[in-house]
Amino acid sequence: MMSAKFWAPALTACALATSIALVGCSKDQKDAKQAAAAQQMPPTEVGVIVAQPQSVEQTVELSGRTSAFEISEVRPQTSGVILKRLFVEGSYVHEGQALYQLDARTNNADLENAKATLNRQLANLSMLRVTENRYRQLVSSNAISKQEYDNAVTQVKLAEADVTSSRAQVKNAEINLGYSTIRAPISGQTNRSTVTVGALVTANQADPLVTIQRLNPIYVDINQSSAELLRLRKQLQQGSIDNSSNPTVKLKLEDGSYYPVEGRLAFSNASVNQDTGTILLRATFNNPQSELLPGMFVNAQIVQGVIPNAYLIPQVAVSRTPTGQAMAMLVNAKGQVESRPITTAGTQGQNWIVTQGLNTGDKVIVDGIAKVRPEQQVVAKPYQPQAAPSQGAQPAKQAEAKPEQKATSNT
Repeated sequence: MMSAKFWAPALTACALATSIALVGCSKDQKDAKQAAAAQQMPPTEVGVIVAQPQSVEQTVELSGRTSAFEISEVRPQTSGVILKRLFVEGSYVHEGQALYQLDARTNNADLENAKATLNRQLANLSMLRVTENRYRQLVSSNAISKQEYDNAVTQVKLAEADVTSSRAQVKNAEINLGYSTIRAPISGQTNRSTVTVGALVTANQADPLVTIQRLNPIYVDINQSSAELLRLRKQLQQGSIDNSSNPTVKLKLEDGSYYPVEGRLAFSNASVNQDTGTILLRATFNNPQSELLPGMFVNAQIVQGVIPNAYLIPQVAVSRTPTGQAMAMLVNAKGQVESRPITTAGTQGQNWIVTQGLNTGDKVIVDGIAKVRPEQQVVAKPYQPQAAPSQGAQPAKQAEAKPEQKATSNT
């Protein structure tokens, strides 16, 4: 009995030590198995693209509005009552086409009066010339004084001046009579007429009778920030972009579609708007179908130049540090992940335009960036963009899902 008492605590302590040792051994074995399994796991697969230099167009997208190429506010140049409107509102009119007919009786009477005055002056001139010829013969024989002959010559010159004045009055009366028919000064699209038949109009009145707008070609007025213009000029001076060709402009319409015709920059304003800090650019577009109307809001994509030896990298492959530095993950020659800073110069579609930091043949990681870290061993495979599921496949998936839902409800 006594010996059993003394041996019980010792046996308990031995059993406890044995269990602790067994637990420790099992934990070490588990860690060893996990380490061995980790060593046996294959390297992570990543999707990469091979960097290839190319000439990339540098574009900038700016907002703008369309404006008519030519605008003419038609006003009467003589007074009168409108007898007829000779065009259809909203129609296209040609230069010189008659638009309104005024009551021309007053102007016609003025013309006849001017012609009568001219005829009287011509008759007077003819009589004075006869007298001047007679006096020339008499003065040679001293039958009249030299003073009388000089007076006759002066009267002829005064009569000739009166004739010239009367002819000018006839011409002016003919012009006023022509103004009785109001014609289109330019070709273009008309808008609503502001007057009707029977309205009294006056010469050079403030309100136009109708406005004509030439829509083909058409202007697009674009606002560009002065800071962006300075950056572009620096790139041109450094030779990082080439704009030897005339910059082209593409239009994105309000509904998101693109205008099928490219335009050309016509001019840029020589001063900066003090309120907005922008410079006005004006582009010209052909508009044969009058698809573009004045006042429309558009987005203009301007090709500012071509960047030689640039790289197009998907935006998902580029990250930013807290300081704003662009970074890309690459697979080096050893098959390890390498982080490298790069320099970007804008975007083109879904890609960054990279100008520095990449070399020809570099393998840039696009797919699997979140699963890797620098110096990790990986397997590089060509990046395959995931195609969007077709609409035709959706009903099939829904049809497959219905039996599963039905089976779940039955169980």
